[in-house]
Amino acid sequence: MVRRIGVADESGVYIGSGGGKPQVLNFKRANRHGLIAGATGTGKTVTLQGIIEGFSAAGVPSFVADVKGDLSGIAMAGSATAKTHAPFSARAAEIGLTDWAYADNPVQFWDLFGEQGHPVRTTISEMGPLLLARLMDLNEVQEGVLTIAFTVADKEGLLLLNLDDLQAMLVHCAERADELTATYGNVSKQSIGTIQRALLQLRSQGGEHFFGEPALSMADFIQRDDKGRGVVNILAADKLMASPKLYATFLLWLMSELFESLPEVGDPDKPVLVFFFDEAHLLFDNASKGLLEKIEQVVRLIRSKGVGIYFITQNPIDIPDTVAGQLGNRVQHALRAFTPRDQAAVKAAATTFRANPGVDVATVITELKVGEALVSLLLPDGAPSPVERVLIKPPCSRVGPLSTQERKVMIATDAIGDRYDAAVDRESAEEILGAKAQEAAAAAAEAKAQGEAEKAAAAKAKEDARAAKEAERARVAAEREAVRQQREADRAAANSPINRAITSATRSASSAIGRQVANQVSKQIFGTTRGAGSSVVGGLVRGLLGGLFKGR
Repeated sequence: MVRRIGVADESGVYIGSGGGKPQVLNFKRANRHGLIAGATGTGKTVTLQGIIEGFSAAGVPSFVADVKGDLSGIAMAGSATAKTHAPFSARAAEIGLTDWAYADNPVQFWDLFGEQGHPVRTTISEMGPLLLARLMDLNEVQEGVLTIAFTVADKEGLLLLNLDDLQAMLVHCAERADELTATYGNVSKQSIGTIQRALLQLRSQGGEHFFGEPALSMADFIQRDDKGRGVVNILAADKLMASPKLYATFLLWLMSELFESLPEVGDPDKPVLVFFFDEAHLLFDNASKGLLEKIEQVVRLIRSKGVGIYFITQNPIDIPDTVAGQLGNRVQHALRAFTPRDQAAVKAAATTFRANPGVDVATVITELKVGEALVSLLLPDGAPSPVERVLIKPPCSRVGPLSTQERKVMIATDAIGDRYDAAVDRESAEEILGAKAQEAAAAAAEAKAQGEAEKAAAAKAKEDARAAKEAERARVAAEREAVRQQREADRAAANSPINRAITSATRSASSAIGRQVANQVSKQIFGTTRGAGSSVVGGLVRGLLGGLFKGR
């Protein structure tokens, strides 16, 4: 007997009926992950909606990416008057749900762009270089440069919160390229330029809305309402699908954050949280080997945190074998075998189920009607159940989207409130590096001004010295000119007629005086002016004295 809608005997989520018995997704094995696959229009969304309702009714919160925008109706009870709901009551009666009734579910809406739900943000540091490199499609060399930028930021205490911070950090690394190359390895400006261009592309896809604060707290995903029902977290992803890399990276980041933040619980009686990733192929398309290993690691280890991950995709071969091998619970809707790839998918799906002699999987999988699926779920002992053809339980909530007004009311009245609505821009790498750049520019300007002042002072001193030297040269030249002019004046004065007459008279007088003095001296010395000896000596004396007076 079903005690709560979607819950079978408190043991698990009721999926539907097939093989003459109910098919139940056991709570203790729900963290072993699962797959919901099928071609477009075969009923995957209705199946997903019913499973989410079952978890919510059991008090298990969930997260689902609403790619097409039609899962928002899970917040409202269905209606018998709606065309899409008309066959649901009949199907409920067909599979024996005697207490089936329309019902709503507690919902929180989220949106990376903040338009159809509360903004979802994380910081650049929390995202990390690996996922950012995947998001920006960087090669190994460029990823290495990005990792160096993260390392330097961490070492120097620079917070990387948003794209502006990362851009400023890359500019800082480019300026220190030679220094960082010597310490960490090659940091080429070409690689940094490529990363900067990738950041511009990321901005154009709306990436600046995703990176910043307040960052999402994982605890807000794990909530229950006042009735004990698990809250359904719905991410509006219809616009996000236009940026598939951002979508895929966000999902991987979300899984990684849960893995790192939740404690180890082993295999709990019920999951702590269940994730449903629609259009799962986007997570794996063109993924590098390193990224695939990261996804595989998270999927494998997050089970011990009590988290179940369910991938929803059109084709089961979209999931890599290393990941698909860990998906224990499987719901396979119809596949079409029109192309070789479709035929390969049918064959691959047929081999993943535990065989049932009464079900030819390869044949039935192409014959399933809308609302039917091949189901194999983990039993309480952990073994997969034999595959059964199952009529899926109809959802109790509305099938289809909410109106814009209904969504606004839900957002305004949920438990989150306005906690994430206003962005916060605290001091981080951009501001710190900008301040340092301004300080450096001011110091450089001051040094330049001081240098120019010193240069001007030196030039002035040199000019003053030159002027003093010129003045000295002029003074010396003036003195020399004065002496020269004095000499010329003296020479001219000496050559005047009067001076020549005076000079001539003086000389004549001097000669006469000289002769007289000589005679007197000769007389005094020799006592006479006569005699042979005296005449010679007297002549000498007269010559000397006459020359003396002549020169006067």
